[in-house]
Amino acid sequence: MLLRKNQELSDQNSILKDELEWIKRQLFGRKSERFEGLDPNQLQLQLEGLQEQIQQQEEEFQQINYNRKKPEKEAAQARGRMLIPAHLRREEIIIEPEDVPGGSKKIGEQITEVMEYKKAEIYVKKYIRSKYALPEDAGLPTGQASIIIGQLPSLPIPKGNAGPSLLSHVLIGKYVDHLPLYRQQKQFKRLGVEISEKTIGGWVAASCDLLMPLYEKLMQNVQQSGYIQADETPIKVLDKNKKGDTHKGYYWVYHSPITNTVCFQYRKGRGREGPKEFLKDFQGAIQADGWHVYDRFEKREGIVLLGCLAHVRRKFEEALDNDKVRAEYVLSEMQKLYAIERKARSKDLGYDEREELRNEESKSILRDLKAWLLENAPESNSKILPKSKIGKAISYALGMWHRLERYLEDGRYEIDNNWVENSIRPVALGRKNYLFAGSHDAAQRAAMIYSLLATCKKNDVEPSVWLTDVLTKIQDQPINKIDELLPDNWRKWSPANLQT
Repeated sequence: MLLRKNQELSDQNSILKDELEWIKRQLFGRKSERFEGLDPNQLQLQLEGLQEQIQQQEEEFQQINYNRKKPEKEAAQARGRMLIPAHLRREEIIIEPEDVPGGSKKIGEQITEVMEYKKAEIYVKKYIRSKYALPEDAGLPTGQASIIIGQLPSLPIPKGNAGPSLLSHVLIGKYVDHLPLYRQQKQFKRLGVEISEKTIGGWVAASCDLLMPLYEKLMQNVQQSGYIQADETPIKVLDKNKKGDTHKGYYWVYHSPITNTVCFQYRKGRGREGPKEFLKDFQGAIQADGWHVYDRFEKREGIVLLGCLAHVRRKFEEALDNDKVRAEYVLSEMQKLYAIERKARSKDLGYDEREELRNEESKSILRDLKAWLLENAPESNSKILPKSKIGKAISYALGMWHRLERYLEDGRYEIDNNWVENSIRPVALGRKNYLFAGSHDAAQRAAMIYSLLATCKKNDVEPSVWLTDVLTKIQDQPINKIDELLPDNWRKWSPANLQT
């Protein structure tokens, strides 16, 4: 009995040590999950036959020395200066030396370039519409006005005094540059314009109302894409029913790797209602982590549920301090799988070619890794504690294995969920700046803007140029052609904006 009690205490001590190491790492350690295994051959001095190898190399190669002019780019970097982009406007200032003697001959110039900054400007577009009184003999129909006036172009906010570019600047400032509205208010004040925070908030709300049909179309396109990566992230929200406290809501994020589109949806909780509603008519592949709300989709006809190798890798990366040998082995094998994915991208392989490469090279690695995991599972190996970091990592991997290996079945599928996690990063940065959403409605408006701007990023579209153009056009855009303004289609329908 004492031996059993001693073993229990020893196991508990080991688990507590693991938890302490994990906490210390979160506070003071590195956050990167990238694993670079060491080549064991690098740690060995292979001196046998070294002289013969050197002699053979000297026979096979001859040394050639030559001089060349160092390219300007290398020269500038060697001098420790960044290159100034060529597209920037140049303002030339010619400086002549003083007291140049007569008869001197100019032999060249020495050019020095420095970058300067010009303060931003808020300016006014003044629309002057001419009015004409028509002559009495104009033959107008009964009831028609006898005065005509120039047509005012459609404005984003019809009775407002903010134009498309200013509204775009405010939205980009908040959701891309993560500047709360009160900070933008101070910036405007430094430019000589005092705008109340309430007015700026009204501009944001009105702009979001205007963009709502675009967001709904984007959501529909993602739902019909046939392959979705899903994840979620928390957001604090002010709730009038919780005085002195905030509500913990969630952004559910859906990314389609095939169409390069992203959709955020705000929900008040992390329960299954979110994906259940969004994916109620979805048919195709869903890739997600091991959160239990996705389990129900595995039983639904027409759905393929994929796992995320990055989430599994994270478990073993966290187990390095607990069992370095076993964790490093698994991470090294996963590193091989990611090397195959990089190989496919470097060769720009199509979906069918990538599927073939995976079955040739990745399949055997996954098979051998699964066999190793089964041998080292807590159920099979008494040395592995079920509640230890390595024990949990192995159990999690085996529990997800049937979903993990499905990426071999179709070249369209990705090895992990990292692309959708990358789309969430702006929200994490925003949380550190504006801290919370002002209401549940404000949180949903933010989800809409994040969706459109994340899709801009996925399609290499400059968000401020796109948003200014869309806010200029959307009032007059037919609803049956609203998809032409989506970031993934915008380049095709607005070629003039590509030079901006």
